[in-house]
Amino acid sequence: MGDRGHLKTQHPARGAGRPVACALRSDLAARLRDAQPALRSLLRRRSVLSDLLKAVNATLDPSGVAEAILAQFAGWIPAASWAAVVTDGAGQPALAAARNVPAAFEPVLHRVAAWVMRHGEPFSSADLSADRRTAPAPVLSVLAIPLAGPHPLGALVAFDEAASSRDPRLAPAVERAMLDLLEPAAVALDSSMRLQRAEALSVTDDLTRLYNSRYLNEALRREAKRASRSARPLSLLFIDLDGFKAVNDRHGHLAGSQALVETAGLLRDSARETDIVARFGGDEFALVLPDTHAAGALLVARRVRERIAGHRFLASDGLDVRLTASVGAATLPDVAVTPEGLLHAADSAMYRVKDRGKDGIETARPPPPEE
Repeated sequence: MGDRGHLKTQHPARGAGRPVACALRSDLAARLRDAQPALRSLLRRRSVLSDLLKAVNATLDPSGVAEAILAQFAGWIPAASWAAVVTDGAGQPALAAARNVPAAFEPVLHRVAAWVMRHGEPFSSADLSADRRTAPAPVLSVLAIPLAGPHPLGALVAFDEAASSRDPRLAPAVERAMLDLLEPAAVALDSSMRLQRAEALSVTDDLTRLYNSRYLNEALRREAKRASRSARPLSLLFIDLDGFKAVNDRHGHLAGSQALVETAGLLRDSARETDIVARFGGDEFALVLPDTHAAGALLVARRVRERIAGHRFLASDGLDVRLTASVGAATLPDVAVTPEGLLHAADSAMYRVKDRGKDGIETARPPPPEE
């Protein structure tokens, strides 16, 4: 997300004026009170809005947009730590950008942001540990400002790891100017998050949340080019569940769908972070294994087969369904020279397992030598 290292003095975008934030001294409320005359003058400048919009529209990445917002406001308000907290597509809070924020503080920052979103107004607290609105909490003095465009999006949270003598508040006129300034920035952040979710859905299988066949084909082409340039191997596993049709026939399609979701989890657990796990269609899956020789692919295939065979499917429904898998493995350039050829080789190897009785692993054979 954002830089969580030691806080450095942040500078606003060029033309936005000298930052209000000064060396951290006294408590947050006192520093904020001392900074407001300069902040009031700064916010009257026409260039402030244009500079902020230029910064937030420089990228389509939500983390980049959030960081641009945070960087601007951290240059104006003299707090030791900052976080931009937003809700994801499932309505769960997450840090979109952060500076000098210990991981242990994230849950309480989520609660502060939730309060701001629920009430639609700024939040301030001289000592969060004594504040019932977000209990339990550590000793923090906090000022949080809503991030809201067409709808509540989250909050921009500034805090010190110490109590203040009073609630750190903005003067009413400064607060209104801040909220007006944040609204178009929040719209830009909301748009970038919507675009990211739309792009994710276009390459994600609705049921299992694995990548879909469209993304698999794109990833194979990309990884094949990279493997060719670097003279590194690329392996592919093609996996088909044995006896899956019987699950649908005996227990219904909802049970079958749940079995596919559980299979997806087993495959994720069997893969590295650099591997690509996809649902090809139906009960067929694929694992793209960059920088993996045939021997390494065989090890992954054995792990996948063993985990599927040892898993109790539908246990949460009181059932004990057992499934096995037929796995085909192929490696570039050993058995193919194109991504399409690699996929065909792995698929053919998987069907040879099916033909000899299922529940096994077959390594693709090199093409016969040309006469």
